[in-house]
Amino acid sequence: MSGPRPRRRETPELVAAEREGALDLRVDVGVLVAHGPGTDPEGLRAFAARAAEDAVDELASATDVSWRFYLGDAAQLADHDRRRPSEFLDRAADRMVQGPYDTVVVVTDVPLVSSRERFVPGLASPLARVAVVSTRQLRTGSRDRPERPLDDEAVRWNAATLLVHLVGHVLGARHRDADGGVMEPFRFDPDRRAVPPVDADVETRLHRIAGEIPAAEARPRGPASRLAFHGRSAVRNAGRVARALVESRAPLLPLSLPKLSTAAVTPTLVIVFSAESWDVGFHMGNATAALFAAASVLVAALYLLFAQNLTFPRKRHRVVTEHTALVNVTVFLVLLLAMLGLFALVWAIILVIELVVFPPNLMSDWPSLEDPTVGVVDLVRTGAFISTIGVLSGALAGGLESKTIVSHLTLFLDRP
Repeated sequence: MSGPRPRRRETPELVAAEREGALDLRVDVGVLVAHGPGTDPEGLRAFAARAAEDAVDELASATDVSWRFYLGDAAQLADHDRRRPSEFLDRAADRMVQGPYDTVVVVTDVPLVSSRERFVPGLASPLARVAVVSTRQLRTGSRDRPERPLDDEAVRWNAATLLVHLVGHVLGARHRDADGGVMEPFRFDPDRRAVPPVDADVETRLHRIAGEIPAAEARPRGPASRLAFHGRSAVRNAGRVARALVESRAPLLPLSLPKLSTAAVTPTLVIVFSAESWDVGFHMGNATAALFAAASVLVAALYLLFAQNLTFPRKRHRVVTEHTALVNVTVFLVLLLAMLGLFALVWAIILVIELVVFPPNLMSDWPSLEDPTVGVVDLVRTGAFISTIGVLSGALAGGLESKTIVSHLTLFLDRP
């Protein structure tokens, strides 16, 4: 959210739509058009501008603040393949910093898929303040009807409704099932000819949140200053970060990354049958094992963050906005919880092998043991030691199959 502030745009951008509100505050929205090869970029830009014009009145009325949509040049994608919304996140974050903008809307003509691999017309990320709209689903007709053109009235008003709906999500509004308002779960209505009204309760919430959205930014003078700004941003928005972490189900993320999980489990299946690993595990103190496990999880998360270049925006800017800082903090915390989940997964497998596969008295006969009694604590500690090696090998050797999957599962809602 912003009052008057200097602009740093590197290229001139068209004001596609604007509407004054009752309050002396303004939301600046950057509209990024991304099209596939062969698509008329000017036609898609005109569609995006019209959607902004149709949506701006409802947004200004619901929030009482001024709204201004800026339309930049179109960017061509490499192909028409389906994409996750997180694949646009880097460009959106870069545009947000250059603007500066309070939120960014991406309009594209390629198919968009959710975290459940379903084709959707649009998705939003409240934390990143990015919304992605795909015309592909809006234009798709039924079996007995051809694809709708962009200037079709149904496409026009469903696009405007979807835009207001997604911006509502960006501002923190939730779905309102079967209330007939704009925050009802979005479904394409071929008879739609206007944007549905905003429910009174939703309007009150949007009005309050719109006035509270911070637009802090900093010009850090080194890594330490940049890190401190990230920390302050996370503390100020601890609730939003915590909600994103809960919704991401981060500890279960390794189950969506088979390459990472395989690289972690495979070496431990060899190490668990190694006498040397048991010697180290049995003679290691509990505090040492816990510290080694914690350090391994942290190192693995940091390695993936920087080796996979998962920070945003990937272009280096002198200015860091609070939006991108929150995204970076959340992605790191998700990686940390994911590595913790990977550790728990490997640990559980090792414990099953220790308790079920190994003969009960196998370890008690080893000459390296001063005390021939092998207790449950010894098995747990040794399993934890072996699991830490698995976590490190998983991060170093397996990595992430897709750089976008972490931000995709972390930042974006799973339905419009």
